[in-house]
Amino acid sequence: MKRVLITGGAGFIGVHLADRLTRDGVYDVTVLDNESLGDRSHLDLDRVRFVEGDLRDRDAVRRALEGQDAVVHLAAHTRVIDSIVNPAHNFDNNVIGTFNVLEGCRELGVGRVVAASTGGAIVGDVPPPVHERMAAQPTSPYGASKLMMEGYLSAYAGAYGISTCSLRFSNVYGPRSYHKGSVVAHFFKQIIAGEELVVYGDGSQARDFLYVGDLVEGIRVAVDSDAVGAFQLGSGKPTTVNELLELMRDATGLDLDVRYEDFRTGEVRYTWCDIDKAREGMGFDPVTPLDVGIRQTWEWFVNHRAQHTARP
Repeated sequence: MKRVLITGGAGFIGVHLADRLTRDGVYDVTVLDNESLGDRSHLDLDRVRFVEGDLRDRDAVRRALEGQDAVVHLAAHTRVIDSIVNPAHNFDNNVIGTFNVLEGCRELGVGRVVAASTGGAIVGDVPPPVHERMAAQPTSPYGASKLMMEGYLSAYAGAYGISTCSLRFSNVYGPRSYHKGSVVAHFFKQIIAGEELVVYGDGSQARDFLYVGDLVEGIRVAVDSDAVGAFQLGSGKPTTVNELLELMRDATGLDLDVRYEDFRTGEVRYTWCDIDKAREGMGFDPVTPLDVGIRQTWEWFVNHRAQHTARP
């Protein structure tokens, strides 16, 4: 049985990944999380070992890493706008946190690290589709922190022989994303609250939306593969915000009230990714159509709105 640590494993993607890895009885899963956003109650604690701790605490990281075969490093500060407001906090979490994970792996002999990265925020506002060969030119502290993370992964692979892989996620959406700031989650929360939806820009900006079930299958494949370097994980298809709103109208059956505001500084306007390298290099194969994923996500939000809106 392969022993896998998931950092940030009590969050949106981590809970889905823990469920997937424990489903077949092939993996022994440990989760490290400080519960600043995640919640251990969302995990099946009969099948998952939980370690409470922060990536900036090297002792907590070492406790979680003891005896592991591989690490899926998801824990991070991920909001672009927040990174612009407070770049130091972003750096501490994403760069220092990653360094502590890699140092723990080096000291304890953990041989495989698969880390969550980003495509658009690293390469900046370039003509899409985004691919792994593009030169890095981040436009936000968040993008810069992920570029530094990828650099350290490469360095520890070269210097210490740790097998490392960076997965550049596109815009991930799906059930259990209530506390995320992603556009799908944010819009659904506004709809449930009966609020006007605010679009920054004219709605023509495009993103690559990837259903969380397809993402975690890609992560699982990466954990078991020998793939090294950076890989784009997305749907490989562009969707504008206005197109997304139409799918949300269809899913909710509501006539949505939308207000358009100016574009925000630091955000990429058009980005989607080329996933050929991930398809060929490790068999990544997203299968969930966007309309199906949006409908499933909306159903989850509706079914769980009481427990979330009741929280302070």
